[in-house]
Parts: sequence; structure tokens; C-alpha cells
Amino acid sequence: MKPNTIATQLLKTEETKPDYALAMSLMHQKLLLKNYSKNTTKTYMHMFKQFLTYMYPMPLHQVSTAHIMYYHKELVTKQNVSASYQNQSINAIKFYIEKVLNLPKVQYDFCRPRKAKKLPKVLSLQEVADIITVTNNIKHKTILKMIYGCGLRISECVNLKVEDIDSNNMRVWVRNAKGNKDRITLLSPTMLAQLRAYYIVYKPKKWLFEGADGKQYSASSIRQVFNRSKKKARVHMPATVHTLRHSFATHLLDAGTNLRYIQKLLGHNSSKTTEIYTHVSTTNLINITSPLDMLPK
Repeated sequence: MKPNTIATQLLKTEETKPDYALAMSLMHQKLLLKNYSKNTTKTYMHMFKQFLTYMYPMPLHQVSTAHIMYYHKELVTKQNVSASYQNQSINAIKFYIEKVLNLPKVQYDFCRPRKAKKLPKVLSLQEVADIITVTNNIKHKTILKMIYGCGLRISECVNLKVEDIDSNNMRVWVRNAKGNKDRITLLSPTMLAQLRAYYIVYKPKKWLFEGADGKQYSASSIRQVFNRSKKKARVHMPATVHTLRHSFATHLLDAGTNLRYIQKLLGHNSSKTTEIYTHVSTTNLINITSPLDMLPK
């Protein structure tokens, strides 16, 4: 069972395969009705379309759990996709089965891949300071400070509005974050002073960080800013913009902040997600005595 090379084009025309086009339309409509984020909607639609491309031209009512399992086996064995990619694909197909077709979950109990348990990369305080220091543009500097100083995801940063900065109560409102949840994170005096200096120069109207056209500043532009500054600061450790969020959490933990507070600031549902930072906290390591040092002299 091999993917048809022209299937992607065929999926775009209702005349060639009405049930495929209808499936895509119903999938998109349900994602919108359930208010899934733009990123999740885009990912699910892409993954579902890839699956339909693979199944073409089999009628959808003939697709079984065995076909779905075989498709994901092919993804791993022939395309060598990551566990994350495979899980996203499974989630997209399960969404269609359970939310669009309203079929019971118990009938589609897929075997999910095991995720690699990798520790997050974390920058030192000095490395963060160096990256911010070499960023000369005030907007770029404010963005990097905001992501690090508030523990934001890149999508949360670009979605910030001017009204989300609550200077009276020294807090930042993060709206419609991952899982469509709102949360509050801290606004430090240093960050507030930076924001005021930035506002004087740029005077944003709606979005806190606006592009040249007044729309939201793009995530890709922020990545470019970070990569340029990281290179300029001669920080050689592999790191992305998201590393600033990991560093925020780890540095708070190093400073003695309660893990429960860090969980709330990051917006994690489970404390187990936040506990991963205990594995990269330097303070915890420093306070542990090696049994080698306990041996009789």
C-alpha cells in the first residue's frame, strides 16, 4: 500500500473524491468549533491530509484500525519520523474518528511510541545576560527579555496585547495559552522599565510587539533575532528561543522558588512536567555530596 504521487492534488478537488474533501472540511470545521489553537489546527489538518494521501483512493468507509496501524508503522520504518511526529499524527486521526465521526474511543486504542526522555537545554545566567546585552534593537531586546523574564512560549509572546501588561499589580496576563488556558505570570521591575522605554519608541496600539504593518510580530522573526544574538554573544551551546523558557524555570528553581509556583507561572497542568527542571538545576547538584567524598581518608 503506497501513497499515490498525485493524491495531494486530487484531494483539493471535490469532483475526484467527494468523501475525502468532505472529511477535510468536517475536520477543519470541528477544530474551529472546539476553538483549537491555530498551531494545533494547522498541525492536525496537515497530519490528517498526509494520512488521506496515503490511503487514496480507498473509500474512507473501508479504512480500518489495521490500516491506521500499518500507516504509522510505515512512518517509523520507512520514513523514520520522530515519536513526536507519530504522536501528532495519531492525535489528528483520533480527533477525526472520535470528534467528527463520534465513534467510541475504546475501538481505536493505538499503540503509541515511547517518547525519548531528554533533559531540556538550559543557558547559564551569564549566557542569557550576554545574549540580551548584544541585542541592540530595543524591540528585539524587549522581546527576548519578555520571553526569559516571564517564562513565555514564543507563541504566547507574539499574542500579547498592550492591555495584558498589568503594571498596577505587577503581572502579565497570558491569554489563550496552550490548552486554551489563561494564566498570570510575573512582571518584574526590570521588565516594566524595559517595556516603558520600548513603548516610548514604538507606541504599539493593539499587539504589544507589532510588525511593520501593525500586525503581530512573527515567531520566525523572533527566532532570527535570537539566533543572531546567540551567535554574536558567542554562546555555542545548542539553544532555541524556547531554551529561554527552560532557563527561566531552572534559574527560579536554583534561586529557591517553590516548584509549585514555577508550575503555575509556566502553565503546566501536572507538577511532573515541571519536575524535569530538578534534573538540570545546578543548586541541587551542588548540595549533594558524592559518596566518593564520604570514603574514609
